[in-house]
Amino acid sequence: MGKHYETIPPEVVPWIKKQHIFFVATAPLDSDGHVNVSPKGVEGTFHIIDERTCWYEDLTGSGIETISHIRENGRITIMFCAFEGPPRILRLWGKGAIHEVGTNEYDSFIPVSDRKPGSRAVVKIDIHKVGTSCGYAVPFFTFDRYRTQLEQHFAQKELKDLEHDNLRASNGMLQYWATKNTKSMDGLPGLQQGILCDADAAGGITKMDTSTKVFYVGFPHYIYFSVALFIDDAIVRLIFDGRVDH
Repeated sequence: MGKHYETIPPEVVPWIKKQHIFFVATAPLDSDGHVNVSPKGVEGTFHIIDERTCWYEDLTGSGIETISHIRENGRITIMFCAFEGPPRILRLWGKGAIHEVGTNEYDSFIPVSDRKPGSRAVVKIDIHKVGTSCGYAVPFFTFDRYRTQLEQHFAQKELKDLEHDNLRASNGMLQYWATKNTKSMDGLPGLQQGILCDADAAGGITKMDTSTKVFYVGFPHYIYFSVALFIDDAIVRLIFDGRVDH
């Protein structure tokens, strides 16, 4: 039976912290615009501040729908599902705010030592309603392990920019942001760090605002973390004999 609350019930907080995946839903105001739902599954990215506030570390991807929609209208829903144990679905409805990497607001949430490769923003959510429902139709799944490919991939791109004095790399993170993350499918403005970079028709970075250099303060952490991930992934491949996706 569905129930609604004004704040996060304290009894569900331990359950939320045990979940390995959550889903993020946003939409533009235009009725013809594309509604977006994104799965998030990197360990340690979701955080609860208090009964009315939560945030997650947004990692770079090929799209920028969530950030674009929140910039336009703020609406966001977070959903958790129980795939093990008793059935449950929990939704957090709220208004989101975007704090991009390189800003003081971002730094206040994530210390340099804790930033993950590919980190591009903090998405902070002021919750105005919480809902729980039965989840009887959600199947059982057994958790195996977290994937590491995304962090490996973007650690390499960040390293390319670092090797080019944080200003230019043909296949670095700044180029990726400029070509993939500047606007949504419906043309709404996306990542400001990407917009600050003027990309030519071929996708190469020709100019970058120097304020984006703030991002690379945490690069030593990224480099060490990238090496650790590669070692860890190699061991996993040997143990599981190729069960990790390529």
